[in-house]
Amino acid sequence: MIRIIILSLLLGLAAPAVAQDAVPADAYTRLASDSYGDIEAGIAALAASGDPRAGAVLSALGEGRLLYRPADKALFIKQGDALADARTGAPAQAEGLKPVRANNKIRRALDAAQGQLNLASPDAARRREAADAVFKARDPVALPALDAALARESDAGVKRALAAARAAVLLAKPGTPDAERLAALPSIQARGDGDAIAILRTVAASDPNETVKAAAGRGIQQVETRLAIAAAAQNVWYGVSLGSVLLLAAIGLAITFGVMGIINMAHGEMVMLGAYTTYLVQDAIRAHAPGLFDWSLAISIPCAFLVAGAVGVAIERGIIRFLYGRPLETLLATFGVSLILQQAVRSIFGPTNREVGSPGFMSGAFDLFGLSITWGRLWIVLFSLAVFLGLLFVLRKTAFGLKTRAVTQNRRMAAAMGIRTPWVDAMTFGLGSGIAGIAGVALSQIDNVSPNLGQGYIIDSFLVVVFGGVGNLWGTLVAALTLGVANKLFEPYFGAVLAKIALLVFIILFIQKRPRGLFALKGRAVES
Repeated sequence: MIRIIILSLLLGLAAPAVAQDAVPADAYTRLASDSYGDIEAGIAALAASGDPRAGAVLSALGEGRLLYRPADKALFIKQGDALADARTGAPAQAEGLKPVRANNKIRRALDAAQGQLNLASPDAARRREAADAVFKARDPVALPALDAALARESDAGVKRALAAARAAVLLAKPGTPDAERLAALPSIQARGDGDAIAILRTVAASDPNETVKAAAGRGIQQVETRLAIAAAAQNVWYGVSLGSVLLLAAIGLAITFGVMGIINMAHGEMVMLGAYTTYLVQDAIRAHAPGLFDWSLAISIPCAFLVAGAVGVAIERGIIRFLYGRPLETLLATFGVSLILQQAVRSIFGPTNREVGSPGFMSGAFDLFGLSITWGRLWIVLFSLAVFLGLLFVLRKTAFGLKTRAVTQNRRMAAAMGIRTPWVDAMTFGLGSGIAGIAGVALSQIDNVSPNLGQGYIIDSFLVVVFGGVGNLWGTLVAALTLGVANKLFEPYFGAVLAKIALLVFIILFIQKRPRGLFALKGRAVES
C-alpha cells in the first residue's frame, strides 16, 4: 500500500497538470471494456484528468457500483435503487447494464489513483498524509516527486513534512553523499517524534561516517530533551485541568467549612444533584426544543445552583442548626444525609449511569505549541476560574460577603453588631451547596453521572480545603492547582495510586508544620 501511495505521488507530482475540462475522450469508455488492461489505463487517465467527477466514479468502481451499457459504453453509478450518469451525476434510466470488471490488479490501480486524487486535493491535511506515508516508507523512488512537491508547496506545515520525508529517503538511500546525509539530519530533528528518533538511532548505529554518526547522536539528545519537555508540559496541562476540577468541587466546601466549621459529608451529593439537574435539563431540551441543545449547559448552571442551594438551605435549617458546636454529631448527621440523597436519586433515576451530552463547542481538540488541548477541558478550566472570580466578587464587594467575612473572623462580635448570624449561616451553606451544584454541571462532562458521582471528589475536596487554609478562597485555588499538577507529575513515576498516597503523606506532614494550611484566616475568633 505504501509503495502504491508513493507511486501515485510520482504520478501526481511529476506529471504535468491537466485542466479540468481536458478529460481524455476515452477515459470513461476504457472503463467499460472487457480488458483489464484497458480498465487500468482508464483509471489512470481519469485520475490524472482533474475531472471533478473522477473521485465519485473511482469510488463507485471500488465498491462495485459502477455499471456500463455494452451498446454504447455509457457508464452509470448505482445509488441504492436509482441510477446516475457517471459523467454528469444526473439521474438516469437504463437497462441491460453490466458491472465494470475488477480484480486485484484493478484494485491496486484504484488505490494508487485515489492517492493521486488526494495529493491533488486543495486540502493540506491530505497532502501531509501523503508526505507522512513517504517518510515511513523511505523509498528512494519518491525522491524526484518530493523535490517537485517541495518546490511548489506553499503550506509551511506540509512543507516541513515533505522536507522530513525527503531527508528520511536520503538517509535510507544507499550511496547518498556524506554532505547530503549530514544536511538531512536537521529536518529529521525538526520532526521531533518517535519515528524521527528511530531514524536517528539507525544512523548513529550504522552510518560509516563518524561525523554523521556524531551529528545523529546529538540530534537524538535534542529530540529526547524536546520530547521530555513536551511530555512535562502536557502533564502540567493535565494537572491544571485536574486542579480546575478539584477547585470546582472544593470551593463550595471552603465556604461552608470556613464560615461555619461544619464538616459536611453531604457536599459530594450537592455535586451529584447538580449533575442530575443537567441531565434533566438536557432531557427536557431534547424533547421540547432540540435547537437549544448547545445552550443546555448554560441553562443548567442557574438551575443546578438553585436546586443544590435549596437543598443545602433545607439541610442547614432542618438539621445542622441544631448541632452547632458538636462537630462529631454534625459529621455523622451529614453522612446520613449523604446516604439518604444517594438512595433517593438511586430510587428515582436508577443505579445506572445517565447520559449527559456535550455541546458542539466542547467537542474536539487543538494543538498549542505541541500540547494537545481538548476544548471540553479548556472550557472547564475557564469556567472554574469564572466561578472563582464570581465568588470572590460576591464575598469582597457585596453586603452579604461583608457579613459572611465578619462572621468568619469573629462570630460573637458580628452578632453583637446586629448581624443575623443564623441567616448568614443558612445563606452561606446554601451558597456553598449551590456552587457544588454548579460543579456538578461541569463534572457531568468528564465523569459518569451516577448516584456515586460525589463520593469520588469529597475526600479530595477536604484535602484541598485543609491544605489551602480553611475558608480562604485564594488558598483553595493555589491548593487545587498545586495538588492537581503534582498528582499528574508524579503519576508517570509512581503510578496513579502511589501518586495519591504520596500527596496524602505530604499533606499530613505539611499540616503538622502548618496546621492552618497555606493561607490561614486571621481574626480574634480564629486566632483564639
